[in-house]
Amino acid sequence: MSEHPDYDAIVLAGGAARRLGGADKPALPVGGRALLDRVLATCPDAAATVVVGPARPTARPVVQALEDPPGGGPLAALDAGLRHTTAPTVLVLSADLPFLTAGTVRALLEAATTDGDPSPDGALLRDAEGRDQPLVAAYRTAPLRRALDRLRSVHGALTGLPLRPLLSALALVRVPDATSTASFDCDTWEDIGTARARIREHGHVLDEWITAVKAELGIDLDVDTAALLDLARDAAHGVARPAAPLTTFLVGYAAGRQGGDVAELSRQVAALADRWAAEAAAEEAGTAPATGSGSPADEARSAE
Repeated sequence: MSEHPDYDAIVLAGGAARRLGGADKPALPVGGRALLDRVLATCPDAAATVVVGPARPTARPVVQALEDPPGGGPLAALDAGLRHTTAPTVLVLSADLPFLTAGTVRALLEAATTDGDPSPDGALLRDAEGRDQPLVAAYRTAPLRRALDRLRSVHGALTGLPLRPLLSALALVRVPDATSTASFDCDTWEDIGTARARIREHGHVLDEWITAVKAELGIDLDVDTAALLDLARDAAHGVARPAAPLTTFLVGYAAGRQGGDVAELSRQVAALADRWAAEAAAEEAGTAPATGSGSPADEARSAE
C-alpha cells in the first residue's frame, strides 16, 4: 500500500439524535470545534469528502449529500455518499467521534488496502469490549458497492436496514482500539460532557488548544509545543516576562512566512535568549560577556 492511498471519505452526519433531544449533534462544539469539523480534520488528504446529512457549515469544503428519503438509516446514507465517490477505497466515519485521530485513519486505510491472498474487503475499528465499529472503517469501494447492490435486490431498498447484513457480506480486518478512545462516540449529553471534560485535562489541553487555534486561523503548521514552552521560559527569565508570548509569536510568524521548522527556529532564538541573559549577568558582575553564538553553558565549556 502507498503511504497516502487514493481514497474518498464519507461522513454520516444525519440521524435524529433523539437521546440529545433532537439537537444538531454534528454541530455541537467540543473543545471549541464542531464534532463534524473534528472528524473532517482526521482525513484532510481524501480525494473527495462527502458529508451525508442536512447541509451545515464546515471548516473545509465538502460535497453535501442526503439520503432519499431523509432519515433512511446508515445503509441508505452510505449508499447516497457512495454516489459521489470514485476512489478505489472509501473511508466511512460517523460525525460524532471527538477523539478520532489521523493516525487511526491511516491505520484503517493501511489495513484495508494491504494486498493478501485473499485481499480484505476493508478494515474496521474494534473497541476494547470487542465491538465492531462499522462507521469507523475503510472499505474497498468495489466490494462495498456489490454488497449494497445485493442487499437492495433482496430487500427492495436500503431504507431502514441495519449495518449488520453489510458486515456479514464483507471480509473485513479488525483494527483494535485498545482504549476505546478513537471509537468513543457522543450519543448522549453525558457523552458530550465527558468529551468536553477530557480535552481540558492536563495531558490533553495544550494539544487540543493548539489544534483548535490552527483550525480557527486556517493554518497548517506543525507546532512543537515543548520547544515553544522552553523558548517562552528562556525569554521570560532571560529577557523579560512579556517577551515570552511575543517571542513565540515571532517564531510562529517566521515559520509560517519562511517555511522554517518551529523546533529549529525555537532553538535558534533560545540561544539568543541565553546570550542576552549572559550579557546581562556579565554587566551586573562587571565582567566582559563571553563571545560566540552558543549558550552560556556551551561557551563555558569552550573556555575550559
